[in-house]
Amino acid sequence: MPRKSASPPPPSETAASSGATTSGKRQSEQPPPDLTPAQKAARSKASRASDDSDKKTRRLKDVEISFPIVHGTMAFSLGKKATEYNSHKWTVYVRGATNEDLSVILKRVVFQLHPSFNNPTRVVESPPFELSESGWGEFEIAISLFFHSDVCDKRLDLYHQLKLYPEDDSGGTQSTKKPVVIETYDEIVFLEPTEAFFLRVQNHPAAIVPRLPASLNLPPPGPLEHQSERRRGDTKDNPLSQWYMNFSEADELLKLAAARQQVQAHIVKLRRQLSMLEGAPSKAASGQ
Repeated sequence: MPRKSASPPPPSETAASSGATTSGKRQSEQPPPDLTPAQKAARSKASRASDDSDKKTRRLKDVEISFPIVHGTMAFSLGKKATEYNSHKWTVYVRGATNEDLSVILKRVVFQLHPSFNNPTRVVESPPFELSESGWGEFEIAISLFFHSDVCDKRLDLYHQLKLYPEDDSGGTQSTKKPVVIETYDEIVFLEPTEAFFLRVQNHPAAIVPRLPASLNLPPPGPLEHQSERRRGDTKDNPLSQWYMNFSEADELLKLAAARQQVQAHIVKLRRQLSMLEGAPSKAASGQ
């Protein structure tokens, strides 16, 4: 199963705790001053900001979140309207494998077309993440995925071959109503996601999210976004959706991915238990 891994950046160095401890002791020698209501409010806001910052940077070890996606092209023949240098209208796209909204992770998608096109670098910053053009030749399209800041700071590059003619083309007239569809199923895996990212997507229908150990003790997820807002970015009602491939293996692949994450969670649990056993003091024989 194709799986593209988006690894987390290295953890930032933490400040030495001794300095903070020393500062705290010095402050405790004198009684704390009385605070005005405005100072108390400012102090509360600073505390909340610190909590939010921790969520954005704190990573969940031994946890991975995956998003099944599909990237593809769909080409329609122009038939009698075709010219020597303009024979097909086509669309290149990135969509969720179940047509759910991918803007929860994608900030923008960049499609790199053949240099012969005007402005060959095309940027799409909102769903649906697709681009339509017309032409006469087949070529490879580079697709760069850029993620939101709490998801991943590295882009992911994909490559897709544009096909204008069916594989069984016998030289006859190509249908103008039935497109040539080439799609590839893939899976983006985010290793050790931040707590903020996990809380934001754990109930999203496009995400495969593992069950966390109870010891992590994360806060409950926030309220789900409004249904109409979530549907704005999905591709279920896309005019091209009737031609999307169903991927008979997709459901099985999703089940395998979920089972893999369950096994991984069980392994993590066993490692913790083993670590606790190894750290427990051994009982010396008393001889009594």
